[in-house]
Amino acid sequence: MASQTIRVLVLFGGRSSEHEVSVQSASSIISALDSARYAAIPVAIERSGRWLDPAASASLLPQETASKCSLTQVEIAHQPGSSRGFDVVFPVLHGPYGEDGRLQGLLDMAGLPYVGSGVRGSACGMDKDVMKRLLNESEIPTLPHEIVWRGEAGESVSRIELNTGYPAFVKPANLGSSVGIRRVENRQALIDALDYAHEFDTKVIVEPGVEAREIECAVIGNRSPEASLPGEIVTHGGFYDYETKYVTDSAELIAPAKLDTEQVEAVRDLAVKAFRALDCSGLARVDFFIANDPHRPGILVNEVNTMPGFTSISMFPRMWAVSGLPYERLIERLLELALERHADASSLRFDIA
Repeated sequence: MASQTIRVLVLFGGRSSEHEVSVQSASSIISALDSARYAAIPVAIERSGRWLDPAASASLLPQETASKCSLTQVEIAHQPGSSRGFDVVFPVLHGPYGEDGRLQGLLDMAGLPYVGSGVRGSACGMDKDVMKRLLNESEIPTLPHEIVWRGEAGESVSRIELNTGYPAFVKPANLGSSVGIRRVENRQALIDALDYAHEFDTKVIVEPGVEAREIECAVIGNRSPEASLPGEIVTHGGFYDYETKYVTDSAELIAPAKLDTEQVEAVRDLAVKAFRALDCSGLARVDFFIANDPHRPGILVNEVNTMPGFTSISMFPRMWAVSGLPYERLIERLLELALERHADASSLRFDIA
């Protein structure tokens, strides 16, 4: 495979509120691929769930990026060995129907190599409630949380006020990129935030607000994951919401983070432990709080993102760049890990004879 062009099917878009972020990520990845070694074949999924052919998909990308794409026809079939026209899939899809295990199950059924975690790791990383339960079982510290199902918001308010208090953060359990999140400081704001979050997900979590530094750490690998140097998000007021991330680009992204040696090693160690606790593979970005709150001191894991953003302003590639792995080589390494993992899985027996 190393001596010939590797055909990479870059899958992007998707049925998610993070659709546009996915398009930006795909564009960055395609632009970074070495055309002498890789042929990038774009396949977009519309918000409706309809899959587009490479030519139609390329039209959704910036012209300079589209010019690097291969528009050869591909066939994706659910039967192993029946897909045609590509060697490996890079599913740069964020949020539901892309990062939550559903797509990964389809690719596994088709017997295809792909970048990132499998069904279990993807599903557990997407659901913040399940993720926290697994982390807590592994004695990895997280913030406490309350669960609120759609239709149960009214009866949950008093419980949340008693157990969580104010300020609090209300989050859809199965979204990323800070979509649907609100900070609340009183009962009416809590009720409104629960209604808003339930527009995006039937399950919502509520966490206490803490005064903390927001630290991130990137992890890559399969059986032997490695952690990057940590980075830090500084918002200069407010929290790191969708608009700050992708519209105004007003947050300060610092890499490497200004931490002492002990903190750096603790963050990296916890990042790898969280990666393993959720059975991740390929890559993940682990987000932390270093709390200033005397009631919740220390380093807390906030989230594990199994397909973090790859846009030009994303922290995942920045952290690896300052750790000695530039963007282009990072993409190549992720493709290598995908092929290695697929070869390992393909060695398993499916009979008992």
